[in-house]
Amino acid sequence: MKIGRIMGVNIYLNPFFLALLGLFFVAGIMDKGLIAFGVVLAHEFAHAAMAKKLGVPVSDVELLPFGGVTRMGGDMPVRPDREMLIAAAGPFGNLILFMAGLAFKNHGVWDDNLGPFFLQSNMIIAAFNILPALPLDGGRVYRAFLAGKVGIKNATYRAAGLGQVWAVMIMLAGSAGLAMGRTGLDVLVTGLFLFYAATRERVSAPFLFMRQMMQKKEELLRSGVLPAEGLVAREDATLGEVVRLFLPQRFYFVAVYSGELEFKGVLSENKIIDALFAYGFDHRIGEINSL
Repeated sequence: MKIGRIMGVNIYLNPFFLALLGLFFVAGIMDKGLIAFGVVLAHEFAHAAMAKKLGVPVSDVELLPFGGVTRMGGDMPVRPDREMLIAAAGPFGNLILFMAGLAFKNHGVWDDNLGPFFLQSNMIIAAFNILPALPLDGGRVYRAFLAGKVGIKNATYRAAGLGQVWAVMIMLAGSAGLAMGRTGLDVLVTGLFLFYAATRERVSAPFLFMRQMMQKKEELLRSGVLPAEGLVAREDATLGEVVRLFLPQRFYFVAVYSGELEFKGVLSENKIIDALFAYGFDHRIGEINSL
């Protein structure tokens, strides 16, 4: 549900976040619900501010129970360096708000009921989001770190898998807490949504990989220079087997050999990606016409 627009960015409330606010209302603590709303909104706009500083366009912000999603255009998240900075901005923003809250307390500007909740909300959002699990901010930093070693697709699979594991742990803890009367439905709802969001991230991995391949060609045209690396492939290797070794910010040349190790020719990354789009992952590299 769209609720407004700030600094050219549309703001949406996810149904799960609405449900969380409803729980605050039913419990008679809507003032705390509004504080939680403000803390999450500030967290997301920290992401948006960093994105704009790096020249990454921001389309909208969706508020979720554990934080939110800042949707960006351009080359996100296929630029690991930028994704890492933008992801880290959210928890850092909450840390700044926490320190500001302490400063207000030390200067006597304080409410004994809402003040501690404000500090607690910022620390919970920051601590939860630094977990190395997609779609949390820590997961995005973890994926950005892994992407340069194993590629964006495998990095996404690993970080999203951790997200699913953490979600199951949170759901189990929430169910146990609910049964013992120690927690409310909010913990269980957060775990359910985290599992759903992590699964969505996992499904998106192949699409991110294809975006990264297209973006790399654009980056080469824009910058004029990229570091290059070489690979060797037998002619019966599939395009899928070859491109899974491609990493971001590097341009590849592949030397192709026959089964008897007779040199057949060299293919540039552009030729391989064009063939991938034309024929699919199972097409053999030795069948590319440019050889």
